Amino acid sequence: MPPWGWWPLAFIGLALWDWTLLGQRGPVRFRRTAVFALAWFAPALWWMWRFSAPGYLVVLVIFAVIQGLATLTIPGPPDDRWRWLVLPSALTATEALRFCFPFGGVPLASLPIGQAAGPLAGVARIGGPVLLTLVTALIGTNLRRVLQPVITSSCPLRTRFVPTVSALALVPGVIGLGALAPRGTNTGDTVNVTIVQGGGPQGTRAVNTEARDAIDRTLSATRSFDGSTDVVIWPENIVNVTDLETSQELKEVGEQAARIGAPILIGVTERDADPGRFRNAHVVVLPDGTVGGRYEKKRRVPFGEYMPMRGFLAALGAPTDLVPRDAVPGVTPGILYTDRAAIGVAISWEDFFAGRIREGVREGAGFITNPTNGASYVGSILQSQQIAASRLRAIESGRWMAQVATTGFSAFVSPTGKVYDRIGQTESAWRQRTIPLRTGLTWFHQLGDKPFVLLAVLLWAVPTLEMSWQAGRRLRRPAATDASVTPPAGA
Repeated sequence: MPPWGWWPLAFIGLALWDWTLLGQRGPVRFRRTAVFALAWFAPALWWMWRFSAPGYLVVLVIFAVIQGLATLTIPGPPDDRWRWLVLPSALTATEALRFCFPFGGVPLASLPIGQAAGPLAGVARIGGPVLLTLVTALIGTNLRRVLQPVITSSCPLRTRFVPTVSALALVPGVIGLGALAPRGTNTGDTVNVTIVQGGGPQGTRAVNTEARDAIDRTLSATRSFDGSTDVVIWPENIVNVTDLETSQELKEVGEQAARIGAPILIGVTERDADPGRFRNAHVVVLPDGTVGGRYEKKRRVPFGEYMPMRGFLAALGAPTDLVPRDAVPGVTPGILYTDRAAIGVAISWEDFFAGRIREGVREGAGFITNPTNGASYVGSILQSQQIAASRLRAIESGRWMAQVATTGFSAFVSPTGKVYDRIGQTESAWRQRTIPLRTGLTWFHQLGDKPFVLLAVLLWAVPTLEMSWQAGRRLRRPAATDASVTPPAGA
């Protein structure tokens, strides 16, 4: 996992996990898989500890139990002949579940994020994060057969050779297919994009920070830009107002848009008519100072932008006041329009959900942006994983991505997943790049996740049911007569 990880280590870890399960029955497999999951998620989600130590521990337990329960469904020894396929499929199915459950999904620290910099990333154009998970898990778990010659030599040739070759042959095959898969095409038009990061300290929270701090820093960085551009993009949550249309902040942004001669896309936190709710939006401010378009965030962060089960948790004495207001989920497609381009938008947390980017691209977006607010976090764990997620979204969509953060990281990402012009943490700066507008859909954006979730479930369920049926037949079969006993005369 970023920021520490190196993509080949995923295969080593998966091979070791498969090794520990070899020859073990249900309860042992559950315990060892739970330990494997804890070793995976504990460091990768460590940033949660600062926000809620109990919440961090609960998340780790949930993820460990989900992974452990999946291995309980797999028949154990002596019927292990399908494990080369069932184990990675079970892992993929449980990861697909984690992408949508609980609380709408928590797709953090996933296997695909760890492969964003590797040669397998191109498979995301074919089947998105689900297929990339399946391929990574297939290769990793079957690597155990290469690393454990003692065990493989004790197996029949058919058992050790065919599955291993079948799984590891995926490496060149998948890389080649990912390279050949549709990735969109340039329209012939370009757009000059400027991203602005205001910078400032990390580890801050809205409750103990002046609302003007973020906009003052971002305005200062914008004023330092003295050139021409087609669009300026600010991060999430920069403008915090009761009503944007009547605010002084809109006037200040409009002055900069007029000076530069281009629209500015700004992140707005705005009060709702209901005092217990607010809106998180990205808004187009035109050079004449008016609002030219608005997208409101659909995927809200549980326990961050809204409190699930607020009444129930409050009755238990939980500190629900840490999230005093709930965000209103948006209902419009994730796309904004300027006179030069249609821009797909996924705000912050939405970057981890492949479907959010897919929506804007299918609406006709020529490039995509991920405005985000990382000021509350310390270190670089989550920020590095978000850059990795942006790389996957760019590959999946065949579009350029502009990620814009309050305190880092901000960067441009090409349709091949290469990162350009990264702005460091806490740095106040702007970056500019002329990028081609693109059209066309990758296979993933044509098909979506569902076919690949179904594939993983079938590859898990069908062999598992067959093995269970065979195991039941053995139990029902009557015991054989002991041939060493001499039958009575005349028998």
